[in-house]
Amino acid sequence: MKKSLCWSAAAMSLFALPAYAVNGEANGSAERADSIVTELEGVEVTANRAGTRTPVAFTNVTSEDIKKVNDGRDIPSLIEMTPSVVTTGDAGAGIGYSSLRVRGTDASRINVTANGVPINDSESHNVYWVNMPDLASSLKDIQIQRGAGTSTNGAGAFGASVNMMTDFPSSERSASVTASYGSYNSNRQTLKVSSGLFGDHWSVEARLSHIGSDGYIDRAFSKLWSYLGQVSYRSDNTIIRLLAFGGKERTYMAWDYASKEDMEKYGRRYNPCGEYTDSEGKTAYYADQCDNFTQHHFQLLLNQNIGRYLTLNAALHYTKGDGYYDQYKTKRTLSEYGLAPYIGPDGEPVKKSDLIRLKYNDNDFGGGMLNLNYRNGNLSLVAGGAANWFLGKHFGQVKWVRNYIGAIDPLQEYYRNTGRKFDSNVFVRGDYSFGSGISAYADLQYRHIDYTIRGVSDNYDWNIDGPAQLDVRRKWDFFNPKVGISFNNDGHRAYASWSVAHKEPTRDNFTDSDPNHYPEAERMFDYEAGYSYSNQLFTAGANLYLMDYKNQLVVTGQLSDTGNPLSVNVPDSYRMGIELQGALRPVEWFDWQINATLSRNRIKNFMEYIYEDEWQNPISFERGDTPIAFSPDFILHNAFNFNVKGFEASLLSRYVSSQYMNNARSEEARLDSYFVSDLALAYTFKDIASIKELRLGVTVYNIFNEKYCNNGYAGAGYYMDNGTPVIYRYAGFAAQATTNVLGTVTLSF
Repeated sequence: MKKSLCWSAAAMSLFALPAYAVNGEANGSAERADSIVTELEGVEVTANRAGTRTPVAFTNVTSEDIKKVNDGRDIPSLIEMTPSVVTTGDAGAGIGYSSLRVRGTDASRINVTANGVPINDSESHNVYWVNMPDLASSLKDIQIQRGAGTSTNGAGAFGASVNMMTDFPSSERSASVTASYGSYNSNRQTLKVSSGLFGDHWSVEARLSHIGSDGYIDRAFSKLWSYLGQVSYRSDNTIIRLLAFGGKERTYMAWDYASKEDMEKYGRRYNPCGEYTDSEGKTAYYADQCDNFTQHHFQLLLNQNIGRYLTLNAALHYTKGDGYYDQYKTKRTLSEYGLAPYIGPDGEPVKKSDLIRLKYNDNDFGGGMLNLNYRNGNLSLVAGGAANWFLGKHFGQVKWVRNYIGAIDPLQEYYRNTGRKFDSNVFVRGDYSFGSGISAYADLQYRHIDYTIRGVSDNYDWNIDGPAQLDVRRKWDFFNPKVGISFNNDGHRAYASWSVAHKEPTRDNFTDSDPNHYPEAERMFDYEAGYSYSNQLFTAGANLYLMDYKNQLVVTGQLSDTGNPLSVNVPDSYRMGIELQGALRPVEWFDWQINATLSRNRIKNFMEYIYEDEWQNPISFERGDTPIAFSPDFILHNAFNFNVKGFEASLLSRYVSSQYMNNARSEEARLDSYFVSDLALAYTFKDIASIKELRLGVTVYNIFNEKYCNNGYAGAGYYMDNGTPVIYRYAGFAAQATTNVLGTVTLSF
């Protein structure tokens, strides 16, 4: 029954073509995208924003869109209905460690900025949304660009970029209180206040938030705190903003996932993280198997009008992050942690034992950017640049060893290394309108990266019988041109573009790879072509894309011991597809939004290497053309929305086809397709006594009780049996919550 519902919806998307957002026109208005950009350019650094004359595929999610779905879940869950997006979550209920993929590309390849400032971690290139809980409550809007997009700051956009704008302080005094509660003890409390304009120039705003959840997965709790504060000054030609926002999180690990066999034995909520056998031979779980991290962001933003046609945007920023993992590890080789074997009660040497380790990150990231915007008649030009510095200290300590006999220093350090990165870029971008709606576009960026890792690794090198030594020094110089043409006239929008993008490897690509085959930088040629039509009744459109890669780093499906995916370079690969989008609004109180992505994601002539142990004795297999891991061929999002006199109702559905978690098309590593629907209800009361607005909302997630997994890992190895290698494969699956409920109350004053 579920499959028939899904394919019926797919057929409607292909032939009727109504959709959620058409090539950047959120909710069906081509002019709306431009108006958002124009408004924000008065108060934000917007050099990486796209408008309707920009020949890229993009979607704007407005503050009203965010408000309707913001009940405390992480930002990936709030934008999961946008085209080509698939979200994942370790804890299974949208709160905690979560991520998103766009067109099959993972989070480390999606460039994320806030007010133009890079958010991606400089080394892993990931965005840990759990470090910025409830940031959605302070956002003006979000723009998701698919493909190479426009020139941006930070890690290269190699599949998509997510550009967030924070709210500008209100010119009127205001306050709001929000509280949410639901299944798995999921809860949120948010207090937000704004001073309004005072002294003709000044305004102040602040937000405090707490989010908590026990998680759907056993023990996968989250305890999250966050804040945002900003002071702004505005005059006729100048706007200055000083922002500080950040968060503190404590989350129980759930990234080991569970095998299908374990789920059958222990249930879908089984969590193997922190599991050990106690002194009485019973199964126990380490209570502090947690990630503990604090992150603070500081931004100083300037917008200055210079004459009639020129605007200067500038920003200084600094991010401080530090924290640690607390992990119980079973039967670890003591020499890996700088500990000598000891003599056990039976007189035999003990070389392995259970232990608890702490793995620390201490990061500093800062820099600045400057953009000049020129607009005069048919010509629009943006020129700018940025420079960013990063210092990341990584070290580990041994907290405890079971039954250890011998001298051990308290919190004995067993590795330490330091990563340093300098990342700079300059760019010029412009478009010129020739009249009759035709515009030409060019975007030229030069980017330089200098990256080093020095010190002792947390990985053990058995060839030297000691910790692996890290001495990585790489420099990259990338030239990223983009050209295109667009047409905008009387509701019609069409465009075509060609872009080049490059991306450097991540830290894990070096530290967790085969040391004999260090990773290379990647290159992508991105070809995009789209058309849409919009009027008051409906919008409809399609976008064709081909992302052709050289040396793409693709995930193997395996995870490092800190839960990060491992990747390898493949010489030739591609992603190609069509994104169909549209919306229909036959009456004032109802609209239908739908989008679908049909794609083919392949590695050409994939060679699989399987190792016996710790990168030793590899054997290889030619697999031919294989699907790229975590890249479904079909994605569908469908929404029916009702709005009658303050009452809102939405039925939101998502379908994701089956996908593999490795690149060898292994059935053991296959994620099954899933079709999930949510029902959201809300009612807004206006002007009740001193309350400006009272909003009551409740969402029933997964109303059809689909038992599905949206993430996981896969690995393989072999052992010798009478001289013959015997291959074994294994996989873990991230089970997601069955039917669950979350209610929200917001009072605005």
